[in-house]
Amino acid sequence: MKDLKNYIETNKDRFLQELFGLIRIPSISSGGKKEDMEACAEYLKKSLLEAGADKAEVMPTKGNPVVYAEKIIDPKLKTVLVYGHYDVMPADPLDLWTTPPFEPNIRDGKIYARGANDDKGQLFMHAKAFEFMVKTGQLPCNVKFMLEGEEEIGSPSLEAWCIEHKDMLKADVILVSDTSMIANDIPSITTGLRGLSYVEVEVVGPNKDLHSGLFGGAVANPANILAKMIADLLDENNRITIPGFYDDVIEISAEERAAMAKAPFSQKAYNEALDIAEEWGEKGFSTNERTGIRPSLDVNGIWSGYIGEGAKTVLPSVAKAKISMRLVPAQDHVKISELIKKHLESTAPKYVKVNVKPLHGGHAYVSPIDMPAYKAAEKAYEKVYNKTPIPVRSGGSIPIIATFDKVLGLKSILMGFGLEADAIHSPNESFELERFYKGIETIPYFYEAFAAE
Repeated sequence: MKDLKNYIETNKDRFLQELFGLIRIPSISSGGKKEDMEACAEYLKKSLLEAGADKAEVMPTKGNPVVYAEKIIDPKLKTVLVYGHYDVMPADPLDLWTTPPFEPNIRDGKIYARGANDDKGQLFMHAKAFEFMVKTGQLPCNVKFMLEGEEEIGSPSLEAWCIEHKDMLKADVILVSDTSMIANDIPSITTGLRGLSYVEVEVVGPNKDLHSGLFGGAVANPANILAKMIADLLDENNRITIPGFYDDVIEISAEERAAMAKAPFSQKAYNEALDIAEEWGEKGFSTNERTGIRPSLDVNGIWSGYIGEGAKTVLPSVAKAKISMRLVPAQDHVKISELIKKHLESTAPKYVKVNVKPLHGGHAYVSPIDMPAYKAAEKAYEKVYNKTPIPVRSGGSIPIIATFDKVLGLKSILMGFGLEADAIHSPNESFELERFYKGIETIPYFYEAFAAE
């Protein structure tokens, strides 16, 4: 790619300011403002038109809009469909942020802001890589963009939108940057994503909050009961106890586990980075295996009673928790949601009522490493990093990726440039400037190699 590095160097400050404009829009899909979502979509539409798209539009869905854009240079050539999401997680708790979450701040060579990595920073790399190829006359194939505003809440509107616009979305592959690398100097391609089942559990006891002195010991406390029910969902080996949960789990061969073990990993460094004394998880598996090839169950939030300053001796009438279960290929998120619902409601003691409400979910995804797009991604990383990327299975979930496979018949290639240390979904989310610029540099080489396949 002629003049690629020079183009990035010449325009890098502008790239950054344009990204900052995108980040400043608080496009929170979970409880945010509709006008912020629409403003963010319009910002991206304008950015893609300025980058060289033939057309770009903000298209309605049942929820937040989708930004669609395209550049068709020759219908006979291959087409790459770029997917990303402009919605972000809530920034709470705000007091843990060093600087305001929607006011980008650069320190220690990193951008600190909500969405700096996930996914505004990463999707914006694609807009700028596209701009370079168009402006310099080096775009080797057709490009389409599909940027949604509901990924962080499970993409509830996108499947129907994709079905409605299936012809418009015809392509040869979907290109995604919403995942991570192993390390700054160790590129990797995500070949697997875990699925997700996300539920809310409610335990109801007495018909009102009670005095814990007058009623404590005589009336079941929903908070106590919920805590025990959750604790009982894992056994002494940290295996999930829900009947039927593991029925569809595919056991990975010893050969594949051995291949996974070759990826660079330091348990000591991992523990130190998280300030934990010892690792934890399902017995018989390594840390990378626990997050890559095994399912898991975690409480994402739990609340009940009085949690303000000082004391209030209350026996709460209701306790609630949000629970996510990460799933592996062949596990069906609808089935798993029904299994936990049935299990908790049937095992609840008679002195409380339990309600389980599925919120959202998605299937796991595995990307073949022998497809042309994977080979093209390998060549792109090799060109920029001088290293062959390592295939890894991520512990995270992007539920819509499996839907693309089912609805559009398209495989996705996951070229991520984040790091686990970027603290996505947490306070002080960050994204290194070097990786932002290297992403812009790497992506055009993917197009070059894929078009030549």
